[in-house]
Amino acid sequence: MKIDGPFYATMSDAAEDAKRLAAIGYDGVYSLEGSWDPFLPLVLASEHAPQLDIATGIAVAFPRNPSHIAYQAWDLQKFSKGKFFLGIGSQIKPHIEKRFGIEFSPPVARMREYIQAVKAFFDCWQNDVRLDFRGKYYHHTLMTPMFNAGKNPYGPPPILLGALGPKMTQVAGEVADGLVVHPFNTLPFLEQQAIPAVMEGLAMNNRSREDFIMQINAIVITGETDEEYQAAEASIKGLLGFYASTPSYKPPMDAVGYGDIQPVLNVLSKQGKWDELANAIDDDFIDAFTTRGKPEEIAGKLKEKYGRYADRLAIYAPYEAPDRMWKKIVSELKEST
Repeated sequence: MKIDGPFYATMSDAAEDAKRLAAIGYDGVYSLEGSWDPFLPLVLASEHAPQLDIATGIAVAFPRNPSHIAYQAWDLQKFSKGKFFLGIGSQIKPHIEKRFGIEFSPPVARMREYIQAVKAFFDCWQNDVRLDFRGKYYHHTLMTPMFNAGKNPYGPPPILLGALGPKMTQVAGEVADGLVVHPFNTLPFLEQQAIPAVMEGLAMNNRSREDFIMQINAIVITGETDEEYQAAEASIKGLLGFYASTPSYKPPMDAVGYGDIQPVLNVLSKQGKWDELANAIDDDFIDAFTTRGKPEEIAGKLKEKYGRYADRLAIYAPYEAPDRMWKKIVSELKEST
């Protein structure tokens, strides 16, 4: 099991942050698509910490044409010497339609075609196969020598799909090379819904679990002092409340009996009452959606919870904490894995 760390860097601090995460002991880093581009900081990460795997976790697919993302992924795979993982996702409908201003529906069928289209570019460049992808949503049939990216000495980068619903998760198993499990997950949801959906998708193309990468994101709450722990928990409660207000994130809540609070939180979010979302998050909710405890307990708890399923375990802890604490936790995670 590889351990990935959160790479929240912008271009200005990417080099130093990558070196810091490598020193902690992470095997790889994943960038987020937030208020900055998820690809550009990875260039600096690869240059200044070349031992790290690098990944987008995730880049929003639909606003980018498959050709654009194929070229970006190809370049990063070459530059990183085969250490790049292309993580993509659909985002939710309001963002796609209102922030990016493009069509969203039907997301599952569109995403299946999207990944197939990207792979058609990869196949053209790597194997000299004529580009001839003709789908309902994407159409790519022209590749002249001037625009052919050429063979990649490290092979095509793996495509990992971020998915939460069962149909999108099945698409990951069907056409992608891996699944990015959203940090807003619970063990019953993972075992009863996500993994079975992946297996159904794999079976559709006669693939086995060994052909597939499971990257599971784990929300962690910990701290070296009581004050640090309480600050981390307060931060995560707000995050959980935000996730729980989103209708498409209801399935993991249903899996642990908390689905009934989702519509209530959604109303609060539409009213702009963001500060009130955390009030609905009780201790049982926190236990279901996070791994929490003293620093010396975290590695063991994460292994027990996810060790059977994760090929890559991504730590998600968006709060201030000392690097020495994470270095010890990562070291313990990598023992006997």
